[in-house]
Amino acid sequence: MVRLKKAKSRTRKVGAVVAAVASVTGMVFAAAPATAVAYPTSTFSIQVGASYYKGTVTWYNRSVGVTGAFKAVGCRRVYADTRIANSGRRLDWQSSSTWCDESGPATLPVNADVAGGATKVNVWMTTGNPNEGLEHFSCYRDFSTCFGPYVGLPQ
Repeated sequence: MVRLKKAKSRTRKVGAVVAAVASVTGMVFAAAPATAVAYPTSTFSIQVGASYYKGTVTWYNRSVGVTGAFKAVGCRRVYADTRIANSGRRLDWQSSSTWCDESGPATLPVNADVAGGATKVNVWMTTGNPNEGLEHFSCYRDFSTCFGPYVGLPQ
């Protein structure tokens, strides 16, 4: 008995090679990790007696996130504002409610809806009275750092 070899067509060979290459390419792209955008950050630490607000400023494109741990002994409130550093122009501000003898996370999302975003953020603590500034930090995007603490309200 004679066995006939099954002839493989050239089209089938090319198709098999293309499928193999596509499979390997798909595995390479699937294995590549996604690249996350790293936004610049700055840290601050306001401490007045036993009260504190310690956290991070995250510089996004058209907003700034101020997050931290807040502890109020007596009544305290924290604030953040966004500015254009060279002109001092205020873009937006946010504050917590007044906290009295409590602690927890405090987040202050602040808009900076201008091209390039904010270049300066002030973060400060007051008594229950917003005009009684206790301590503040001034944070700069260009340096990715905060300077302070300074006594009183920010300028």
